[in-house]
Amino acid sequence: MLYFMPDLEQWPTGRLLTTAARLVEHAWNERLVTLGVTHAGVIALGVLGGQGPMTQAHLAQIVRVQAQTMGKTLSRLEARGHVSRTRNDLDRRSHMVSITDAGRSVLDLAEDIERTLVTGEGLVSDELRDHLQGLIRELGAPRWASDLPVTPMVDGALPPAGFSDSPDPAISGDH
Repeated sequence: MLYFMPDLEQWPTGRLLTTAARLVEHAWNERLVTLGVTHAGVIALGVLGGQGPMTQAHLAQIVRVQAQTMGKTLSRLEARGHVSRTRNDLDRRSHMVSITDAGRSVLDLAEDIERTLVTGEGLVSDELRDHLQGLIRELGAPRWASDLPVTPMVDGALPPAGFSDSPDPAISGDH
């Protein structure tokens, strides 16, 4: 059976972008399955590895997902020994989440997978990265408060505009 690929030259840019993003994520998840983590798990580990322990709600806020969604991701990571959750001494209603040594090892391996996932000079160029970062900032600005402080990610890059690492409970949702 032949697979019919519509004429990509006719696709609008947004469709090309979303299709490419889904294909990259699928390819990444296919490789990550050997490590027992998902793309979402690697993102959570990366934030914890770079910024240290934090509440589940704060972590969810940084990566722009609902606390419930983050809870499911953390449950999978905790079951595999990649994170630990302990009662927050400052607010007994919440938990502090920390990356474990096993989580750091998996994060290192996952970062190697990510580095080798997409090859080709045009696909890993600074120019493409700059365009994508600009697009994320432009489209993310209406959705995310653009005046919140940000901390560089594990790889040293700044997260898209509006990503906050503020410890303020009113911002992080830990209240």
